[in-house]
Amino acid sequence: MAIQEFNNNPALTGQVQLIENVVYGAAGGEAQHMCLLTPWAQRYMLTQMTPRPLIVFVQGSSWQLPVMGKEIPQLVQFVHRGYVVATVQHQNSLDGHPFPAFLTDVKAAIRYLRAHAEEYAIDPQRVSIWGTSSGANAAMLVGLTGDDPQYKTAANQDQSDAVNAVVSCFGPTDVAATFEHARGVVGTDVLETALFGSDREKWADLKREMSPLYRIEEGKSYPPFLLMHGDRDQIVPYQQMEQMYDALAAHHVKVDGVRVHGADHERDFWSQAIFDHAAKFLEPIDHPVAE
Repeated sequence: MAIQEFNNNPALTGQVQLIENVVYGAAGGEAQHMCLLTPWAQRYMLTQMTPRPLIVFVQGSSWQLPVMGKEIPQLVQFVHRGYVVATVQHQNSLDGHPFPAFLTDVKAAIRYLRAHAEEYAIDPQRVSIWGTSSGANAAMLVGLTGDDPQYKTAANQDQSDAVNAVVSCFGPTDVAATFEHARGVVGTDVLETALFGSDREKWADLKREMSPLYRIEEGKSYPPFLLMHGDRDQIVPYQQMEQMYDALAAHHVKVDGVRVHGADHERDFWSQAIFDHAAKFLEPIDHPVAE
């Protein structure tokens, strides 16, 4: 059998690299980490690369410590579509970091990425956020509170934490209703105390502050939202997505809603159709057609 020959790939076309455990900040005495998915070429010839739009991905974790790698195999396809993808961890509420720690962490990560945009071949003007479950709750709050000084920590304060688009998958939009739905589930009371403190008289106000459904303000401008949710979700009722959809539409925010028939929370929700629809939603925002 003759030896076969292939041409080399000097542009490293189609190759993706995973940059693990990038430290974007420190909070509560602990380093905060993210992972990045970038073209392999970024490692060798950064100066020749055109900056790419960024997707910041926040994995659901019940507001505990997110597992960064859970969706990385699926998110690789977005690097092939022309993005840089960052998966972000935040502090664990059960370790003494109540709300809004997870939100300020995610915002700090966005500012870090903008501050290091040249290093990672990111276009800082095209930043989207995508979250699942509690990570979707964070993503929606980020979209609704861009550059709000209340949630801005000292790190990279000269950078913006606003985003151009939000993708939410089965995210809690009404936090009080979510916890009421989970009443009786082991650990619910512990998680509530971790997130909202020991003074129960303050819980109602904090839950409302943490609920995207109640954070939409008249006259404010917001980025487009894509809301996707399974109609058999046993953790976050599907109706919460419809309520958020209606509230955004009522405030003239561009919103796209997807009902995933028969899908429970996370487990059977995912399909290639979901990823394709997210890509279709983000395409005109992150890859606009030149006029």
